[in-house]
Amino acid sequence: MENPLLLFPQLNISASKDKSYYKVTKTANKEETNKASKPGAKQKRNRLSLLLQKSEFHEEDHLGKPTHLTKAASASPEEAVKWGESFDKLLSQKAGLDAFTKFLKTEFSEENIEFWIACEDYKKSKTAHELLPKAKTIYETFIQKDAPKEVNLDFHTKEVTSQNIEQPIITTFDAAQSTVYKLMEQDSYPRFLRSDPYLNLVKGRNPCRPALRRRSRSFTVNEFKDVRSDFTVW
Repeated sequence: MENPLLLFPQLNISASKDKSYYKVTKTANKEETNKASKPGAKQKRNRLSLLLQKSEFHEEDHLGKPTHLTKAASASPEEAVKWGESFDKLLSQKAGLDAFTKFLKTEFSEENIEFWIACEDYKKSKTAHELLPKAKTIYETFIQKDAPKEVNLDFHTKEVTSQNIEQPIITTFDAAQSTVYKLMEQDSYPRFLRSDPYLNLVKGRNPCRPALRRRSRSFTVNEFKDVRSDFTVW
C-alpha cells in the first residue's frame, strides 16, 4: 500500500504551513502579553514621580498643622487669654482642650491628654458594673508595658495601678492621672503658651497656610534604573 502523503503531497505541505503559522502566532501572542504586562520605563517613572509628590505633600501638610489651631479652637482672643491664667482653666474649656490636644499632636505626645480625658470619663461611671470594662480598656491602652499609647509613669505609680485593675474603684487611676497632669502642666503647657498658634489666637490673627511646594524635577531613564526595586506596586 502506498504512503498517502506521497499520493496527496498537498496535505503534508498544508499541515506544515499550519504548524508553522501556529508557532509564529503563539510566539507573537506571548510577546504581546509580556509587553502588555510589563509597563515601560516611562510609565514606571511617572508612577514614582507621583508617589514622591504625594509623600512630599503629606509631609508639608503635617508641618502646616499648627496653623490650623487658630481656626479649630473657635475662641475669642479674650477667652484665649484666660487659658494662660492656669492649666486647669485651659482644660476646663472645650475650645481650650481642643486647641491643647491639637498642639500635643504636633509634638507627638497626645497620649497624655487622651489618658487624662479617659480618666475623667472613667470617674463619671455611675455603677460598679461600668468600672471593670473601662478600667481594663484604660490599662491596656495607656498603662501596661508596650501599650499602644503608653504614658510615662514612675515604677511605683504603675505598680499600684496595675494591682488595682482586677477590682477597680472610682479612684483607681487618680495617682496616674495626677502624675500625667503635672507632667503636662510643667512641660507641655508652657510650650503651648509660647507657641505661634496660641499667640496668634490671642492677637486675633488667622494666618493663612503656607503654600505647598511640589516636586518639579523628573527622573531620567538612567536614574530610574539605579533606583532600588522596593516599589512592588508594579
